[in-house]
Amino acid sequence: MKSISHHCKLITDILRLPVAELHFHQAIDPADIQATYRYYTKRHPRYKLIRNKTIGAALLDLGQLPSEAHYLDLIKGKNNGAYHAKRARGRGYRLRRIDRNAHVEAIHAINVSLDQRQGRPMDAQYREKKARFDTRDHFRYYGVFNAEGQLVAYANLGHYGNFASFSQLIGIRNNDGIMHLMVVDIVAELLAEQRVRYLMYDTFFGAQPGMQTFKKILGFRPYRAKYALQS
Repeated sequence: MKSISHHCKLITDILRLPVAELHFHQAIDPADIQATYRYYTKRHPRYKLIRNKTIGAALLDLGQLPSEAHYLDLIKGKNNGAYHAKRARGRGYRLRRIDRNAHVEAIHAINVSLDQRQGRPMDAQYREKKARFDTRDHFRYYGVFNAEGQLVAYANLGHYGNFASFSQLIGIRNNDGIMHLMVVDIVAELLAEQRVRYLMYDTFFGAQPGMQTFKKILGFRPYRAKYALQS
């Protein structure tokens, strides 16, 4: 009975999630957009009845935020995202766009700085040192640098249509708020451009509690995503 009750509650919670219409525009990069659309909509590896990134998609609705000030107001308060980002900024950290091939050594050092993240061993792709990174025109590559100019975190952000999505977001662990600063400043850039409606940061379901909390204090909420592939 307990199991049945749990599943009923889960279904009810899923049905209550707000729905977001996410559009892939093939014209941006036909091959990569089609491949990413297939990946986002394929059968979930564990829950075969749902699609891969549809239930509990972690989204920030930029359309509801007229400006950076509104976003900072959304995530203000002790131990929320704005607090940690301000703390990092006060310690000299800054975000800027990067050419990853100019930071191969630093990126590898970040990738191998921890054996585990979110309770899981680091994937082999992170432990293997890249000789060179491919660059796609519809991606932006960001880095957080400390006061001494050292790269301490990086993020890859893909633009797919009416939404953008993080494909990687990783940094050293120092409790200075560098990851909060990265997300906050990227959101500020997207809000200034008004190019996309949503920002996606993977999903809530399956994420460890610490990662769920990180997403929440930066304004992300779980949605039911409906995807469309457009020309």
